[in-house]
Amino acid sequence: MIRGRLFPGSSAPVRGEHVEGLARVGNVVIEQILDGVVDEPVDYDQDHDEWVVLLEGAAELEVNGETLRLEQGDWVLLPRQTPHRLMRTTEGTSWLAVRVGVGLGRPPSLA
Repeated sequence: MIRGRLFPGSSAPVRGEHVEGLARVGNVVIEQILDGVVDEPVDYDQDHDEWVVLLEGAAELEVNGETLRLEQGDWVLLPRQTPHRLMRTTEGTSWLAVRVGVGLGRPPSLA
């Protein structure tokens, strides 16, 4: 058994991002992502599927030319190799991410 507690959005950095590894089972990784204000858009093109849900705060993603404005409770499934851009987050934004198909290379945030 593994047990823990999520961090409150208030523990997010003022700027930038902090990723906290919560659990890993095989090629599935569960993380909490804490965001401050995004100074400039950040591009992603990941080699794994990723499901994210916004727990606190607000964010704006651009996926396939579509702007997604996310608020608490909104979630998105991003299949592997789907280019997307994080355009904006508010200070104290908290996400829960489930990444599937993570290779044996670098296990994100987990020892």
